[in-house]
Amino acid sequence: MTSIFLSPFFIAGAVLWVFAGGVAYFWMVSFLFGAGYQGAPRKSIEVMFRFAEMGPQDTVYELGAGTGAIAFPAAREYGAHVIAVELEPLRILIMRIRRAVGPAADRIQILRRNMYTIDLRPATVVTAFLWPGAMARLRPKLEKELGPGTRVISRCHPIIGWTPTRYDRDTDVFLYRVPEALNPSKFGG
Repeated sequence: MTSIFLSPFFIAGAVLWVFAGGVAYFWMVSFLFGAGYQGAPRKSIEVMFRFAEMGPQDTVYELGAGTGAIAFPAAREYGAHVIAVELEPLRILIMRIRRAVGPAADRIQILRRNMYTIDLRPATVVTAFLWPGAMARLRPKLEKELGPGTRVISRCHPIIGWTPTRYDRDTDVFLYRVPEALNPSKFGG
């Protein structure tokens, strides 16, 4: 007689429960680390890269990197050196696996850190797809640490009080250039 634990139905059910638990964690429990996961559409990412005029000379900080939707193509397709900053452990694991099996691994650094405590001074490009409260909290840090010519790209949420250099309504992507952006904004500043 076969043990119930070795039956194909039990194994399939266990795998399904583990998968469902992982999905629930990824989408819901990860809010404990600051935000739930929401992927970025490829069209938005392409506009972000075009606005940033990204290239091999750039050091790109992806804040709240998630699974690296911006980090990996920035390194692979544009040759940029990328620092992907993320706090949530499962997303970090996914990025580390992607880096291990994909191209351009030498140009991608993954930091499991709080984005409010890292030094942004080396950045030439900063990308963020963060909620309005997080963007507001990040603004003083950007103003203090970013040098002239740094490009800040935000998706969906403007930096209140800054004036965007460009805005794409179709993808809801904002481009800011430091220091020109640090003026009252028609987008709520």
